[in-house]
Amino acid sequence: MAELVFYSGTMDSGKSTLALQLDHNHRARGRVGRIYSSHDRAGEAVLSSRLGLATPAIEVTGELDFWADVVGELTGGGRVDYLVCDEAQFYTSEQVDQLAKVADELSIDVFCFGILTDFRTRLFPGSLRLVELADRVLTLQVEALCWCGSRATHNARTADGEMVTEGEVIVVGDVEDPDRPTPQIGYEVLCRRHHRKRMTAARAQAGALSPDVLPFD
Repeated sequence: MAELVFYSGTMDSGKSTLALQLDHNHRARGRVGRIYSSHDRAGEAVLSSRLGLATPAIEVTGELDFWADVVGELTGGGRVDYLVCDEAQFYTSEQVDQLAKVADELSIDVFCFGILTDFRTRLFPGSLRLVELADRVLTLQVEALCWCGSRATHNARTADGEMVTEGEVIVVGDVEDPDRPTPQIGYEVLCRRHHRKRMTAARAQAGALSPDVLPFD
């Protein structure tokens, strides 16, 4: 029986690396899969990890219909045994429903990878729907760490090193490009305590170098 599985974790917890490994393992056993991603930091139509690994993928836009895409491949004579869906937090609720339908009615395994909450600590619509529908929700065992060494539980967005809590939900950052306009947008994982205090690594370092600033902890 096919399953809809959601692997979740913070940034830097190895989600995309696991997605690539899972795809490799299935292909090594002769299975045929389709890979999807959305807003990957390496660009469109690619699934990449911070370790430097990458593979071509189908870019998931708001208009993509997973059911129609998979059925089209099957009716065209193609074979599909499983789907690998990275950055699933960016999918719409309707697209997650389509993935559930693929698993239930076509008996195709669907493996989704994504983060639960955005930089405002709010659930992404795609992640929320996956939690509601998935047969299994698995937390990645590789723990990302806050700059203080504690387990990171929250994703923070930074602008020139300062944490921000307002703005568009989807903004690609952490991309080295000298021609990008300022401020430079980045992302950082923090423990809850330092997320609440908006204490990024840059602020902690600046405070540590200033004799007039009391310790943050």
